[in-house]
Amino acid sequence: MKKLTCLIADDEPMALNLIESYVLKTPFLELKAKCSNAIEAMKVLEEIKNIDLFFLDIQMPDLTGLEFSKLLPQNSKVIFTTAFEQYAIEGYKVNALDYLLKPFDYTEFLNAATKARTNFENHFATSEKTDKKQEFFFVKSEYKQIKINFSEILFIEGLKDYVKIFVKDQQKPVLTLMSLKKLEEELPSENFMRIHRSYIIALDKIEAIERNHIVIGEQQIAIAPNYKDSLMEYINGKSF
Repeated sequence: MKKLTCLIADDEPMALNLIESYVLKTPFLELKAKCSNAIEAMKVLEEIKNIDLFFLDIQMPDLTGLEFSKLLPQNSKVIFTTAFEQYAIEGYKVNALDYLLKPFDYTEFLNAATKARTNFENHFATSEKTDKKQEFFFVKSEYKQIKINFSEILFIEGLKDYVKIFVKDQQKPVLTLMSLKKLEEELPSENFMRIHRSYIIALDKIEAIERNHIVIGEQQIAIAPNYKDSLMEYINGKSF
């Protein structure tokens, strides 16, 4: 896993420098910025968007660490630092990952940072499992369940209550009782797009666009006017 990017905000120079030294000697952390108050940290966030972990002093002038934490992106993780134990409960109310009571040593800091790393690792592991579920699906056709890999679909044609799924290296499409709308909802939107009321195409199988048609193999598929803008936005994003 990549290093966790960090920002430190503390109005006490000694505490700021101490936490910086702890971050710098922790192999899985990467310091992106250290700030003497939350206002300065807000300005940093306008330039540096992808910060994973925040070490925030709770008591800071103008904007407290608690108040600042509520302004952070949803996936950000926060470890609060403070000299006042009574703020621990307040810290957990804003879903802090951990709480360090000053003065704390490197072992305590490392335990909190390790908790953050484990949290991120679990998050990415869950994401990978979710992605793996999107590799294939089954449809009923001719009295049997047929497995279809997303990566092998060329395009899909809707025929009233049925759909024809055209699959790579198969002469005949798979015919199944299902609406095109229902199938569209099940397909990963980053890989498939509807370009006509009767057609969904696999985006990576597009070979050319000729006037108002998509070319996939020997098949020319019409692009309906009300779907053209979305398709061209995708194409322009992939163009040099």
